[in-house]
Amino acid sequence: MLTYTVRRIFSLIPVLIGMTLIVFAIIHAIPGNPAQVILGQRATKEAIAELTQQLGLNQPWYIQYFDYIQALLQGDLGTSLRTRGPISEEIWPYLAATMELTVVAMIIAVVIGVNAGIISAWFSKSWFDYGAMVLALIGVSMPIFWLGLMEQWVFSIELGWLPTTGREDVRDPVTAITNIYLIDTLLQGRFDQFTTVLQHLILPSVALATIPMAIIARMTRATMLEVMKSDYIRTARAKGLKMFWVVYKHSLKNAIIPVLTVIGLQTGLLLGGAILTETIFGWPGIGRYLYDAIGFRDYPVIQSGILIIAAIFVFINLIVDLLYVFIDPRIKFTK
Repeated sequence: MLTYTVRRIFSLIPVLIGMTLIVFAIIHAIPGNPAQVILGQRATKEAIAELTQQLGLNQPWYIQYFDYIQALLQGDLGTSLRTRGPISEEIWPYLAATMELTVVAMIIAVVIGVNAGIISAWFSKSWFDYGAMVLALIGVSMPIFWLGLMEQWVFSIELGWLPTTGREDVRDPVTAITNIYLIDTLLQGRFDQFTTVLQHLILPSVALATIPMAIIARMTRATMLEVMKSDYIRTARAKGLKMFWVVYKHSLKNAIIPVLTVIGLQTGLLLGGAILTETIFGWPGIGRYLYDAIGFRDYPVIQSGILIIAAIFVFINLIVDLLYVFIDPRIKFTK
């Protein structure tokens, strides 16, 4: 297991290098000069040329790339062209906000999706099965921006139960420690703020959880139906075991591997694709941060943000691979 883990970690190195090269090439293929954007339309050619030289944008692309890699190895993500601040300090609050939203959304998606899939397989071809799969199909097909707007209209405007936008009460801001507000409020013993932050999380996390919830439910149902046809399941039922234990202990344990793979993929996708949800609910996440950087042609921010999201995605897949052996002992890793 240790040997496999080390090999998997080292195998990620060329993947990450390849991602940096691809991102660097795509970003620099975008037309336009960042120096022109920074100085404005009325800037002189001499001023633009001087700033271009200061930023190193007049160097060949391969020199810019190796300078970027050298800075990354030193833990330096560069400096934002827009704010002139270090990206490593600027990006964490936005990344923490998106991570908090993604984790809560995935908890909702996994708890509801897995159990809905299990019950649908348990009572196959029942009214619950048909209803759950129709809802799953609607969940996959429903546009996130429409669902978010409907949530705001019903639960914020009409009922007044939950806040419309934002991450906290602006009249009582959270003192950031880790920038993950649910943790920060608990560390400070501010349970009133914890409740407020949780209320702000409900609507965007439910909207974000809709698609992965539907996908997880459909995958769980499909794998559970296949496993429940196995001989050992029929034997367990013939021995008189309660159906609950047959389903949740024996069937789920052997059907969870494909579901776990989907959960890992969906977590990575949500982390990098929450921009619509963040925009609708005014959530200060990494998606909004990168969107603003793209509009400003802030190359260092775009490169660093995409690289961080890609690295987290790869790391999540690594964790999923390592979890396989703990869930299913029949899996043996080659040396």
